[in-house]
Amino acid sequence: MCPDCEDFARTVLLLGQLALYADASGADQGFIDAVGPSLAASLPEPPAGTFPPGYDPADGPDYPGGS
Repeated sequence: MCPDCEDFARTVLLLGQLALYADASGADQGFIDAVGPSLAASLPEPPAGTFPPGYDPADGPDYPGGS
């Protein structure tokens, strides 16, 4: 696996584990609030081939609260 692919997969895995932890009884909300945004900001660009050719993540429906 390419290094960029490993970084992306590892970060996505950690975000998933954090989401599971956030739903656990007694989860430390301060930890979640501190780590979640930092982890999301560190998410590298997806490896080539992750999305189909021509895919534009900004092209889609407007969601409430979106800009």
